[in-house]
Amino acid sequence: MDRTNQQYDQVISICRNIFSKKMTDYGTAWRILRPTSLTDQIYIKAQRIRSIEEKGVAKVDEGVKPEFIGIINYCIMGLIQLELGPSDKEVANETIQELYDKYFNEAKTLMMDKNHDYGEAWRNMRVSSYTDLILMKIQRTKQIEDNQGKTLISEGIDANYMDMINYSVFAMIKIEFENNE
Repeated sequence: MDRTNQQYDQVISICRNIFSKKMTDYGTAWRILRPTSLTDQIYIKAQRIRSIEEKGVAKVDEGVKPEFIGIINYCIMGLIQLELGPSDKEVANETIQELYDKYFNEAKTLMMDKNHDYGEAWRNMRVSSYTDLILMKIQRTKQIEDNQGKTLISEGIDANYMDMINYSVFAMIKIEFENNE
């Protein structure tokens, strides 16, 4: 589990670095997006990954790694939007970075708890399975969104975003450290 902890932190660093640089370039313009729009952005990224996995080639030379990073960052934006609500007003970068870290740490804690119970079973899965699980979580999220966030027995939108973060981190770990693209 120490290895997973270290690798997870390295993925956090990669994603946070990209998020910070984009925030320097664009500010917090994404704050205007409703969570439903963020869910659709996550869908686009996951669908591109699946398309590349199935076709075996990408015409845009970026591969799947940036898409998994995008899923992670959009999920965190979604969690922030669930907390703050959409707005056309800029928020201080420091505040957004604190929220970013808060949600990534919550996702990591959830992963470590589940990892304990499941015994790192994710390490024996294929990256394509993470893609499918993310697409399933997107469908669940869309259904909950269509139901105005109401569920009878299931976890909410936030839990689905957290799971998508962790599936994407698992994919990144496999790609970055196990050369299993």
